[in-house]
Amino acid sequence: MTNGSSASAELHPVRAERPTRIRWMVFVLASGTSWMLYLHRYSWNFIRPALLEEYDFSNAQVDGLFTVFNASYAVGQIPSGIICDFFGPHLFLSIIIVLWSLLLPCFGLTGNFYGLAGLRLGFGAAQAGCYPSLSKVSRVWFPLRTRTIVQGLIASFFGRSGGAMSSIIMGTLLMDMCGLGWRAAVLVMGLAGVLFAGLFVWLYRNDPEQDSRVNQAELALIREGEIAAPTDGPRVLPFGRVIRNPSMMIFIFHQFLSAGADSIYVYVMGSYFMAGRDFNVGTAGLLISLPLWGGALGGVAGGFINDGLIHYTGSRRWSRTSVGFVGKLGACVMMFVAIQQVSGVAAALCLFVVKFFADWSQPTVWGTCTDMGGRYSATVFSIVNTSGSVGMIATPLLLGIVLDMYRTTEFVDGKEQLITNYTPMFAIVAAMYLVSACCWLFINCTRSLDRNERAA
Repeated sequence: MTNGSSASAELHPVRAERPTRIRWMVFVLASGTSWMLYLHRYSWNFIRPALLEEYDFSNAQVDGLFTVFNASYAVGQIPSGIICDFFGPHLFLSIIIVLWSLLLPCFGLTGNFYGLAGLRLGFGAAQAGCYPSLSKVSRVWFPLRTRTIVQGLIASFFGRSGGAMSSIIMGTLLMDMCGLGWRAAVLVMGLAGVLFAGLFVWLYRNDPEQDSRVNQAELALIREGEIAAPTDGPRVLPFGRVIRNPSMMIFIFHQFLSAGADSIYVYVMGSYFMAGRDFNVGTAGLLISLPLWGGALGGVAGGFINDGLIHYTGSRRWSRTSVGFVGKLGACVMMFVAIQQVSGVAAALCLFVVKFFADWSQPTVWGTCTDMGGRYSATVFSIVNTSGSVGMIATPLLLGIVLDMYRTTEFVDGKEQLITNYTPMFAIVAAMYLVSACCWLFINCTRSLDRNERAA
């Protein structure tokens, strides 16, 4: 019996050991990176009014400063994805976290418009490589069967909750309770980012095979169900493959519409809830944050539903298509429900549901990038995210024209006021959600870019 047991252990050494849990440490690091990204990005909600008050900038100037972030963020996506695919996320992510964390407090060092514009450009370029890199991290470190769940938690829940918590940490905690000025508050937040980057560079490794802390049992668990990528192709994605892949081209168009529609939660929610309503700043802040919390929860739900459908149906392609289609269609329908609401609180609750459905497809976007991208997943994500960034630049320009067209002058209590009708803007956004839903019917995530064809 003893000899038989020994022979069995020798034949099946992986079964004889318990998997290590290094992948969950990586999950914490990836989630913290996503959370920190949005925490720092949404600090602009406090920097913007400070610049208006202290330096007498116009609204157009500060909004221009906001927009240049999106420009460099879009331009930096593809180069960042290529660098990450070539060198790996370890040092690249650590460097860009340090860079954007150091740039954040620099906004308090100058009142020169062009100097601030340069800082915003640098800040956007530094943050551009984060999500392409995290897409690579999730593909390399987590099993195929639960990868979309992990991606939903990293991208949607921790990203959106970081944005929602930014005003609480910077405004309520640091500025109100601790009595810090906005410059000291962003300095504290920037230093926290630098410390986190140090933790990341110390603990993270590019892949499980390079990490001596990962045993063979955990490595087998991570690689379970994975189709081996070819090793004889180019190290950088040939862009001819992108152009020749119909699913990829539709995917790019989808992301332009989807991210463009979501731009309203950054650009106009403050005006929508505060203009012409009796909400104070505190109440308006809570209502503005509701869609972000909806997106955070929707992303988690979408990740679980997506992986559950793949397991139940056995079809990765149609599981991703179904989740993406239903999510965007649900967002479209609920947007029309939100339009009908007279109460600001009711409208905010409807927008919570809109963003829930809009973002429950976000893990599907990440999963589709890793499915189609394979070893080029960071580059594929960067291409898709670039299209989304362009959508976030173009859509507000269009919606701004629409809002001006539906602005009227009315007398309220004997005073002349400008009243804006937001219904046409929301109707356009609903239409964008509908078209992006239809795009999912033509996106085949099994059409791989790391080889000419890959079986479903």
